[in-house]
Amino acid sequence: MTENIKIHRNIAKLKDIDMFYFDTETDKPVILCLHGRWGRAEVWVDFIRYYGRQYRIIAPDQRGHGLSSKPDSDYTGEEMAGDINQLLDFLKLESVILVGHSMGGQVAGYFAALYPERVKALAILDKSAGGLAQRVVTQDKTQLVDPLTKEWPLPFSSLNEAMNFIKQFTDSSLSYQYFMNSLIETAEGYQMMFSSKAMDANIKSDVEWFELLPAFRCPVILIRAKGGVAVPDKDFTRMQTLIPNCIAREMSHSDHNVHLSNKEEFYKYFDEFLAGV
Repeated sequence: MTENIKIHRNIAKLKDIDMFYFDTETDKPVILCLHGRWGRAEVWVDFIRYYGRQYRIIAPDQRGHGLSSKPDSDYTGEEMAGDINQLLDFLKLESVILVGHSMGGQVAGYFAALYPERVKALAILDKSAGGLAQRVVTQDKTQLVDPLTKEWPLPFSSLNEAMNFIKQFTDSSLSYQYFMNSLIETAEGYQMMFSSKAMDANIKSDVEWFELLPAFRCPVILIRAKGGVAVPDKDFTRMQTLIPNCIAREMSHSDHNVHLSNKEEFYKYFDEFLAGV
């Protein structure tokens, strides 16, 4: 484990949004990391510390999340992959190693299929290509509300109230920290940094994407949590069958945050994958 990697914090002015991102800004091969729904770039700090000596690590807050713009849009895989394409243009990067966790895995998958020349290697972490049969279209986007957090007593009146509520709501210390990363104090109280409307739009756009997998032209690793809650056996097998150059691993821990649940095990799998890229 390496320490003291300098993380620079920047904002990319893209066509449709401003995208906040972490960047180690070194002259190394690039790994671009995409967080899951309700998440932030912050979830990749340990990954940055581990790989920051050998690689330039970039981790954005995706649209609707964190310090990036939160427009009223559909938050589809295509749209969010387009943001990443614009980010690479902004940074003048031709291609990257792409890592996506959960929702970020779907965005990474769309990106690898739509912009194959820009992806040297792809890691999809605990995300199935299964999903809705078709997108749920909401014409009046003011009616969108995140189903996960719509009953939360937001804004929280104090930090202590927020911490206690989120601790009771989440089922693990990693999940607790994941949501705490998006907590921010405002004049009205403690709010979440993600857009409730954006989360609902993204959930309604979470359609299956198995048809994209044969288009991948790079080495791919799939890593799922033990038990297959997020990636059922049939989906895991089907993904491996459809992806031309694929290896798959299952963690010994059931936590959805596979890159944090057992770091030694995860980095062993990821080191092996990078060695073959």
